[in-house]
Amino acid sequence: MPDFRLRVFQSVARHLSFTKAAQELFITQPAVTKHIRELERSYGQRLFERRGNRVSLTEAGRLLLSHADEVENLHQQLTDQLHSLHDQAAGRLRLGASTTLAQYILPPLLPAFQARYPSIELTMRSGNSEHIAEALLRGQLDLGFVEGQVKNRDLHYELLLHDELVAVRRATPAGPPPEPVPLAAVLEQPLVLRERGSGTLEVLEFALRAQQIKLSSLNVALYLDNTEGIKSYLEAAPNCLGFVSRRALSKEVEAGQLEIVPVQGLHLSRKLEAVWVQGEPLSVAAQRLLVFAHQRFDSIT
Repeated sequence: MPDFRLRVFQSVARHLSFTKAAQELFITQPAVTKHIRELERSYGQRLFERRGNRVSLTEAGRLLLSHADEVENLHQQLTDQLHSLHDQAAGRLRLGASTTLAQYILPPLLPAFQARYPSIELTMRSGNSEHIAEALLRGQLDLGFVEGQVKNRDLHYELLLHDELVAVRRATPAGPPPEPVPLAAVLEQPLVLRERGSGTLEVLEFALRAQQIKLSSLNVALYLDNTEGIKSYLEAAPNCLGFVSRRALSKEVEAGQLEIVPVQGLHLSRKLEAVWVQGEPLSVAAQRLLVFAHQRFDSIT
């Protein structure tokens, strides 16, 4: 977007926080305040109401936000069209990814993509699958990556690769690999699970429901909103089990910190998918990333 002040305004409006906007844009909080004040002087209107630590949009702020979003979309379309004349891709690409994808799948992919397309400016937001879907529908993201079972009919989903959830616990002293454990015995132990809205919990809930087991009947020690937190908790809790992606465990299993526990009669396969708003064309930059991801993932699966 040509006017950086509008990007600052959009970020504050999205987060309703000057601090979070500064973190997202890698500038200082006083700089955020300066840009907003310049916009307010320029338009002769207050854009935000500030009451203590709470920030809300004024009527003028809501009007400016709708136009700022239109300006950003038009600028991206112009950028795409100009660069497509030479089969190039440029501009801003706003990505969102659920936790497993954001922590373990996408980061190793992005440096090579940036080397191939240096004119594309990448940003990536992390959240659970539900949060990413909501951000796409609000127009805050261009392309998302999620896991889970439930689909939103307003979004289009495209398979990237398959994944598997496994039961995991703190590793026992050196010995043979763990023997398969009956599901009933596993569910009697204290469990550490992902939070509501996460694709990981959703997959587990669907699999248990197929066996007439309700999530509410489990002995849950703790719900956590990220996989790293679950792994750290399990390393310190010898009697607990968690369910996480196999792709998130290679370092800890190799180091002898955690071990995978086979569970009889429980198969937790899932799809990791790209997602965008139904009926809306992807930008050239998003198309390039999607093709690049498919090429990389197809070569390792």
